[in-house]
Amino acid sequence: MTTPLSVAFNSDRTRAAFRFSHSKGNIITAEMVELLTEALSGLDENPHLKLITLEGAGADFSFGASVPEHVPEEIARVLPAMHELIYALLDAPAPTAAVVRGRCLGGGFELALACDFIFASDDATFGLPEVALGVFAPAGSVLLGERIGAARATRALVTGETRSAAELLAMGLVELVAPGAALSDGVDRWFTERLARRSAATLRYVVQAARAGLRTRVRALLPELERLYLRDLMQTRDAPEGIAAFLQKRAPRWQDR
Repeated sequence: MTTPLSVAFNSDRTRAAFRFSHSKGNIITAEMVELLTEALSGLDENPHLKLITLEGAGADFSFGASVPEHVPEEIARVLPAMHELIYALLDAPAPTAAVVRGRCLGGGFELALACDFIFASDDATFGLPEVALGVFAPAGSVLLGERIGAARATRALVTGETRSAAELLAMGLVELVAPGAALSDGVDRWFTERLARRSAATLRYVVQAARAGLRTRVRALLPELERLYLRDLMQTRDAPEGIAAFLQKRAPRWQDR
């Protein structure tokens, strides 16, 4: 049985590599959210850490959050836990990076957006397609606008369209693009050239300073969007219908209310 999450350190413990796995496109389940949050909380004990990477096993980073866990009777438990993971990434004690191959969608893209850097394979695609299910991505709604600007983020959220790694590199969201087979080597070189010679103690404070504005805005806005999702959106007929239609593999029957 595949382990949902593994954490590996290099020999001098300056890098922590998180690798998460799910048989269906590395779907972000409640179990995985709990494991990631717990693993991040243990990193404070490592004074040498200079980079934390998140990577999905196999061909894709993540297809997104578990849709069955977004039904009305589950979402009030699942969504706040996901947001605690977003806060944990923004509070991480070292620079963070998502290493993305293939599809990076929905909740998977939200995790990548909460990282300081995104490294991507040249075939990677990114998007927040939740609108097709009659819902939206609360964390993505805050983070994407912060990363690429309100106009571009609004288009991505309203249309659900995906973007290529090359497009997001041009926007400044993606740090590095490489062929899939060369991505790991590219990340290694980037680390060696840019972080390896820095003080881990200094980097801990640098990332706190660099994220200060973002953390303040996310912590102010995300609870409001969580309430909008749980208290208002989930009371409509269309949000539960969109989830049900996806699970039943049929077209949604929108009532526009």
